[in-house]
Amino acid sequence: MAITGSGSLAISFSAFMIVAAFLHEGAAETVTVDSQNLATDNVSVIEGETATISCRVKNNDDSVIQLLNPNRQTIYFRDLRPLKDSRFQLVNFSDNELRVSLSNVSLSDEGRYVCQLYTDPPQEAYADISVLVPPGSPIIESREDVVSEGNETELTCISIGSKPAASIRWMKGEDDLTAETTTVEETYDRMFTVTSRVRFSVTKEDDGVPVDCIVDHPAVKDLLAQRHLEVLYKPEVKIVVTYPDGLTREGDNLDLTCIAEGKPHPHQINWLRVDEDVPPHAVVTGSDLYIENLNKSYNGTYRCVASNAVGEAYDDYVLHVYDAPTTIPTPTTNPVNTQDSRASEGAPQKIDHAVIGGVVAVVMFAILCALIVLGRYFARHKGTYFTHEAKGADDAADADTAIINAEGGHNNTDEKKEYYI
Repeated sequence: MAITGSGSLAISFSAFMIVAAFLHEGAAETVTVDSQNLATDNVSVIEGETATISCRVKNNDDSVIQLLNPNRQTIYFRDLRPLKDSRFQLVNFSDNELRVSLSNVSLSDEGRYVCQLYTDPPQEAYADISVLVPPGSPIIESREDVVSEGNETELTCISIGSKPAASIRWMKGEDDLTAETTTVEETYDRMFTVTSRVRFSVTKEDDGVPVDCIVDHPAVKDLLAQRHLEVLYKPEVKIVVTYPDGLTREGDNLDLTCIAEGKPHPHQINWLRVDEDVPPHAVVTGSDLYIENLNKSYNGTYRCVASNAVGEAYDDYVLHVYDAPTTIPTPTTNPVNTQDSRASEGAPQKIDHAVIGGVVAVVMFAILCALIVLGRYFARHKGTYFTHEAKGADDAADADTAIINAEGGHNNTDEKKEYYI
């Protein structure tokens, strides 16, 4: 009678086991096996992937190696697979190793697998297969979608269906957050659900900042959920001087602009004068305040107040009106040339100094010329005086007469003349 298929394989395997046992018993009487080391490794595998079990022997004496499942069913006897599960495949068989792969691993495959060596006495080594189940995508839940500055917000992160239980950590921007509570719950199918809750106060700087729930698990990396904070805050107010660019003087105009930012955007902007009324002719247009023809009675503190649903804020501008600048008018040499006239008005002090210097130079030159003329005139008339004084001496017949004539004798009285200026 012929037997085929799996029945034939089972009968052949049974017969082989009986023969192997008989040979083993006969050999046990005469052969001593010295320190045969059987070794294997524990295996962690992600659900759906492939696990590999290796039974390794040192100094084998042709003893039979086999691999058993957690129910002690033979998976492989030497290079034969009696178990009807095609997911088990022989990777390597030799005198020193039996290596078997298990594909598409599921939770039901977890347990202790046995490497067995038929020696006297038999040796066994155990390989524990652990199946890792990665968690699903985490979920962040918030107590409120929008929070006002200064208040607390609460976020909850849930990681469902993992094995082993996942761990959760929090980050706000670049900063770590400490969870207030963390709970781990095991479900009926040996899975775990982890819930983590965090609570913290928010400021206006937190608006738009991401909060990350990061899930750590040996079966998966970089698994996170993210929520951006939405924070409401009162306005930030700043007054900008549009005109003038510098000191405010009498007669000038003043133009102020109030810049207000907040969330939500400020719905109202008001101008006021602290402890006094705003000048009656001041013009307020939206966020702008305009005052023309300033005088010192307008001095004071001008305040811009902005408000929204969260609150209000303000900024102050202190007005101090200075005296109008004093200038000396300068003559215009060419009234037709308006550009030169404006240039002269723009620099009155420099032109005044130049004019004064020119006048002084002209006066000094005139005085010098006058002194030269007078000097030459005095020199000429002084020579004439001495010539007339000695004229009588030159015409005398003898010395005595010359002395008499030189000393002012009566003969030349009519000739002597003196000139004084």
